[in-house]
Order: sequence, then structure tokens, then C-alpha cells
Amino acid sequence: MKSNALKSLPGTIDGVLFDLDGTLLDSAPDLYAALVVQCGEENISPPPYAPVRAVVSRGARAVLRCAFEERGEPAIEALVPRYLDIYQRVMGEQTTTFDGIDGLLQRIETRGMRWGIVTNKAAFLTDDLLVRIGWNGRAHAVVSGDTLPVKKPDPAPVLLACEIAGLKPTHGVFVGDDRRDIQAGAAAGLYTVAVCWGYLDGGDPHTWGADAVVDHPDQLAELLRLQAVSV
Repeated sequence: MKSNALKSLPGTIDGVLFDLDGTLLDSAPDLYAALVVQCGEENISPPPYAPVRAVVSRGARAVLRCAFEERGEPAIEALVPRYLDIYQRVMGEQTTTFDGIDGLLQRIETRGMRWGIVTNKAAFLTDDLLVRIGWNGRAHAVVSGDTLPVKKPDPAPVLLACEIAGLKPTHGVFVGDDRRDIQAGAAAGLYTVAVCWGYLDGGDPHTWGADAVVDHPDQLAELLRLQAVSV
């Protein structure tokens, strides 16, 4: 199982930073479940799951447009607080790690490497979700969408995560399922890896200019030369 590595990995890798939703976690089922509840409150039929899943990486407003676009942007903006309230209530109930992620993180930790999270999700949701799935305190750095005044594709959140985790950018890898992840990681000076299993925002990871593209977490483990963990 070989990754599509377009550029050689740096000789020393001390840590890996990940996007959260769509890269480590499949949170779309809970995001959709919250929309279904809100549609019920607004007395409309919910949209199908597939088109909602396709846009979840763009945030709450994009999800709400799937059901309420005809009401216009001011109405959608007014619905955002209630949507986030509902989402926080159901968050984690159906969210799962993508196939192979648990093993990948275990292999990273066994190797003694650091890993962290850089997400555009608001901190109050990120922190709560990590507690609910049992990851609280596990990552060496967690930078959310409102930790700084800017978010990905700006490199500042990635650089902050490197600082918190004690990583030199040139000795780090950034992994994500969105073009914005690759732009942010590259601008911060990290080796970038685009994954093909996430939401992708309708794009083709092979066109994002990543240093490598992988189809499965096992390919990323191979790229990082991580040993398999004995069960």
C-alpha cells in the first residue's frame, strides 16, 4: 500500500498536526442530525443526507443553506445560534473516527511523536467534543477556529499549534481533507498531506499542491515509517 508522495519527507519528523472534522473524525452524522431537529422545529422537511455531508466542512451556515436557502442569508444567520445549540446537544452521539485513525494515532504515540489538532471549529465545540470522545488531554496542541483572529487557510493557527506542541515547522507534518488545510500547512512550512477519505469540499486532493496524497491512514503510517502496534 503506497502513498502518492510527490515530495520526499524531511529526514526528521517530530510530530503531526491534523485537521479534525473530515480528517480524524466523521462528524457529519451529528451535524446532519442537528439540522433534522431544527427542520422539525421550523416545520419543514429536512434535505437528504448526501448534499449536507458534502458541505459540512464549510460550517454551520453552509449546512443551514441546504434546508433554508430560500429564506435568504439574514434568516440563515438568525438560525445559526439555535443550530449550534442543537448540535452541541447531540455532538458525539454518532461521530466516529475514520477507519484506521485509532491505529494511526496509537502508532504515532508509541513512536514518541507528538500530534495535535488545528480546526476551524469553534473552541467551545472542539473542547467539548474531545472530552466526549475521550481525547481530552491526549493531543499536544489544540487550536480552534476562534483561538486566533484568523483561521485556516491562514498559517497562523498552524504555527501556533507548532509552538504549543514544541514542534519546528520544518520537522512537522500537516494532514487535512480540505484545500485550506494544505494551504495553511504549506504556508507555515510543514510537509503537507492531503487525505482522500474526508469531506473534500467537492474537490480533488490531487490538485491541491500537497506534498503527498493518501487514501487511507495506513498509507500515512507507512509514509511516516511508523511501526505497526501489537494488539
